[in-house]
Amino acid sequence: MTVKTIDDLIADGVEGRHVLVRADLNVPLKDGEITDPGRIDASVPTLRRLLDAGARVIVTAHLGRPKGEVNPDFSLAPVAEALSERLDQWVPLAADVTGEDAHERANGLNDGDILLLENVRFDARETSKDAAERAAFAAELAALTADNGAFVSDGFGVVHRAQASVYDVAALLPHYAGGLVESELAVLRKVSENPEKPYVVVLGGSKVSDKLAVIEALAPKVDHLVIGGGMCFTFLAAQGKSVGTSLLQEDMVETCRDLLDRYGDAIVLPTDVVVAPAFAADAAPTTVAVDAIPDDQMGLDVGPASVAAFGEVLRAAKTVFWNGPMGVFEFPAFAEGTRGVAQAIIDATATGAFSVVGGGDSAAAVRTLGLDEDGFSHISTGGGASLEFLEGKELPGIAVLEN
Repeated sequence: MTVKTIDDLIADGVEGRHVLVRADLNVPLKDGEITDPGRIDASVPTLRRLLDAGARVIVTAHLGRPKGEVNPDFSLAPVAEALSERLDQWVPLAADVTGEDAHERANGLNDGDILLLENVRFDARETSKDAAERAAFAAELAALTADNGAFVSDGFGVVHRAQASVYDVAALLPHYAGGLVESELAVLRKVSENPEKPYVVVLGGSKVSDKLAVIEALAPKVDHLVIGGGMCFTFLAAQGKSVGTSLLQEDMVETCRDLLDRYGDAIVLPTDVVVAPAFAADAAPTTVAVDAIPDDQMGLDVGPASVAAFGEVLRAAKTVFWNGPMGVFEFPAFAEGTRGVAQAIIDATATGAFSVVGGGDSAAAVRTLGLDEDGFSHISTGGGASLEFLEGKELPGIAVLEN
């Protein structure tokens, strides 16, 4: 099966045509300000190509979880402003998603103009489990493109969701993969199909249950599976260690014990952790061995000895995939584990390794900690999508593009 790309669309001719682009512009906000514009930056090349080719571009995207209701806190207004700056042209924001204002503005587009629709998740049909409801909403989106429209899927962070603006609309319009989706898939195929050895996967984050499927899929393929973050405490408990008040999924302890039995030679766990009496930025940190965690303390980061051991494994790698921080990197006292692991991956990349940051919190950590983004081979825009791809799952938003 083949997927048509933006190159095919431009070759077919887009001048004067309305092109509906599903982008992933779901950026973090604090007090109305964008704290990490990475996904906006990643969306610009595809939009720029279409605009320069004379398309009349209509962008759909979501922000947060407004639960199918109009909520000003989740308006895409800050995103429209950021896109305007990056594209060096005005990006108006429709006051609605498929209503009167959206239609009026779409009809008024000239060649090379762009319009951003308001948050698609303001309409409950976007994420409905009812296929007929999603199809009806998708038809309204498609209607904005008039008689000769096209659809470009460029929101890699949402292609693992069968949602109206991702999946159903592709059945109604000539459909193409955007440049971002193309590059993301190419990178993930490189690390999943024939990775150069040694192949090291680093997994962090809070819950083992969130990463269980990818552990099962990757453990037989990797040379080392490095585990940190909150999820490491369930593994440590499976080894019989006391983890104090650290995050613990008790219902996953037996599963972790089984994983250690089967893949123990590959799994690398922390030997020390940074603990504190409370989950707070100003909590006093103490470094302890993993078999000496006090009963009244919680682990919030991996310790320096663990960082050194993880770094030794990573610097010898030829392929690295990293998803999930090693600790609560948002608190400076508990950010050094994530910083140290990220730096080791940068060092490996500098000596020829192919490295992928698997989106989500890992990508946010790179930017929050001021690390050099160019130090990694690729920073993904889709945490969930990248994990599901590596698990071997079909991504609905990709499958629907196949011809």
